[in-house]
Amino acid sequence: MTDLDISHIRLGERPLIVCDVDDVVLQFIDPFQLFLQSLGHAFLPRSFRLHGNIVSTADGAEVEGNQVSRLIEEFFEAQELWQTPVDHVVDTLGRLSQAADILFLTAMPPRFQDQRRRLLDSAGLVFPLLASEQPKGPIVHALHASRSFPIVFIDDMAHNLHSVREHVADCLLIHLMPDSPVHRFAPPAADDITRAIDWAHAAELIEAHFLSATFSRAIPAA
Repeated sequence: MTDLDISHIRLGERPLIVCDVDDVVLQFIDPFQLFLQSLGHAFLPRSFRLHGNIVSTADGAEVEGNQVSRLIEEFFEAQELWQTPVDHVVDTLGRLSQAADILFLTAMPPRFQDQRRRLLDSAGLVFPLLASEQPKGPIVHALHASRSFPIVFIDDMAHNLHSVREHVADCLLIHLMPDSPVHRFAPPAADDITRAIDWAHAAELIEAHFLSATFSRAIPAA
């Protein structure tokens, strides 16, 4: 179950694509590093974490956890000045939206949703947005409910993909993340989750999934 209000989301009688935002739709790690540099900090890709890996460029001292949390919130507050769309995502989602509903499910404090909404709109990514720090599986389940149409979930975090897999049957799960030094430390997704190398590859996987589902529904039951 989820207590996130999704009552304003209206889905059509067609497939659904639920998509993460940071480092999937909008660049995150690279702009965040530039943001840190502007404040006299540096990010050291020593693990797949932000906490514990940010240091002062003046003396190399590690930035304390509470300050790292504040830096992340300051970045989200100023995201419109730093983040830009991932390559080819605008055109690709525009094309996919002709056959499917698209919804952004971003893992961030909801109080920064207005900034994210403006940023996505300015890039032409005008699809509905939900901002939540809750597990994504129950949210996607609540969205999809008893719908019989195909569903796709795209994320760069293995634990989010695993969460959706636990709650939504027959969902195409796509692991899409940048080839960055920090993402090389990312926990792997389960073997039955498909890794997409870029948005062109993701679109191929999605379109094949839709075609297969349509073909399956067209075959009468024995």
